[in-house]
Amino acid sequence: MRLAQRRDPDGSLHPALINGDRVYDITAHLPHAPREMIDLLPQVDALKADLEALLKCPADHRLPDIALAAPITRPGKIMALGLNYRDHIAEAGLASPEAQTWFAKMSTAANGPFDAVDLPKVSDKLDYEAELAFVIGRRTRHADREQARAAIAGYCVANDVSVRDFQFHSSQFVVGKSFDTHCPFGPWIVTADEIVDPQTLGIRCFVNGEERQNSNTAGMVFDVFAMVVYLSQAMTLEPGDLILTGTPAGVGAVRKPRLYLKAGDVVRVEIDEIGHIENRIVPETTPEPRA
Repeated sequence: MRLAQRRDPDGSLHPALINGDRVYDITAHLPHAPREMIDLLPQVDALKADLEALLKCPADHRLPDIALAAPITRPGKIMALGLNYRDHIAEAGLASPEAQTWFAKMSTAANGPFDAVDLPKVSDKLDYEAELAFVIGRRTRHADREQARAAIAGYCVANDVSVRDFQFHSSQFVVGKSFDTHCPFGPWIVTADEIVDPQTLGIRCFVNGEERQNSNTAGMVFDVFAMVVYLSQAMTLEPGDLILTGTPAGVGAVRKPRLYLKAGDVVRVEIDEIGHIENRIVPETTPEPRA
């Protein structure tokens, strides 16, 4: 199943089920279903029969006619793994890490799959990072691999947008990774039962139609289940937490000359069996805090 959030022109959000180009408003048909995706995720298994029955009904909307918001408006946590593709490690001239190297992106970085991404007022060193992301669906601590598999609600496409000068102001990457709008993801959550093996997915990034990254999740150093095992040793993972799994070779900062993003650029990230996101880079102009 593909679980999404449909956004009305007034900004209101509605959990939706996507099947091809057909869109079903979940709570319009299932009034007992939670209206918030974070609350819906732990109940997907219990609601599976009801959700599958929706697919036999007339669609409420057509996909080209709606706007999609981020599948989760404000994840409780956004955790991201660095140096997790062998080809990216090689292009950076670094040694493969012996332990997982994590940083956080603040939840205010969350952004929709087709929404604009800010070019910051304070930097022109804006870079792309195509990533497979997954969403936690159940409260999890000290997981083994089987429990880790069960904890994953589903998978998304993500772009770990990075402000490189701010990223390297210190050894802690949080600020450079957490600018507002700098974590677009979606376009939906593909439930885990539809992804037979998350370590066999092609992943690509294009800027203005030019291919910049082309790899496969088979190139990860640490697989997605190992990530859940590791993180859950330290923290409770909760429904709606978003986990970014690293980027492959081809980022702008390691190219010669460096290729940073500019206003007007369009960045498309696509992953086999999931879909794509596409975001235009725009100058940061909004003076008011985001809602």
